[in-house]
Amino acid sequence: MIKVLLWDVDNTLLSFEAAERVAIRKGFDRRGLGECTDDMLQRYSEINRSYWERLERGEITKPQVLLGRFEEFFRQEGIPVSLAEAFNEDYQRDLGETCVFMDRSFELLSQLKAEGYEQYAVTNGTKVAQDKKLGISGLGALMNGIFISEVVGAEKPSPLFFDYIFRALPHVSRKECMIIGDSLTSDMKGGEQAGITTCWYNPAHKPNHAGVSVDHEIENLWQVRDLL
Repeated sequence: MIKVLLWDVDNTLLSFEAAERVAIRKGFDRRGLGECTDDMLQRYSEINRSYWERLERGEITKPQVLLGRFEEFFRQEGIPVSLAEAFNEDYQRDLGETCVFMDRSFELLSQLKAEGYEQYAVTNGTKVAQDKKLGISGLGALMNGIFISEVVGAEKPSPLFFDYIFRALPHVSRKECMIIGDSLTSDMKGGEQAGITTCWYNPAHKPNHAGVSVDHEIENLWQVRDLL
């Protein structure tokens, strides 16, 4: 019986794309870099995704992700690469200021909290951005705890990330846990390796080409209630 829910944050509870667009355009305006078009944002998003996937595979470190993605993007767009470090620092702060809920996630988590379920945020995002967005959105107040990879010292899907969680929650049994997230390679693979129930949030109905098995697949977060 599921009693504990581990929630991914970006593109599960909150729209990461919405926050990303606003934060990058703020950075461009702040530095007088001109318009950041939709095409440019798409190119950045693809670069960013590739860096996070490399992190999940253990090929690069988190600092290499945070700086490298902007260095590559700026190089590609003809923007001075020397701006990348300061741009990223501002971006992390700006990223937490835009909170667009997925599927009325705040109402869902409020109901689940009232019903007595334990809920925890489990995220690979940076502490600066995640602390801010969980605070502004109010989601942090609905959580029993927050596990950020930067603090944990390991990234999803590493077993070390999940081992840390269960050491911190000695009263929680793995068989009572379910992780809900949008990433096959991070959330679902991590949950599978950790021996907990997995629930893939897949509103776009993307095919599963990752070779990761999932216990449940949903297109709307409220379907989680049917699994409890």
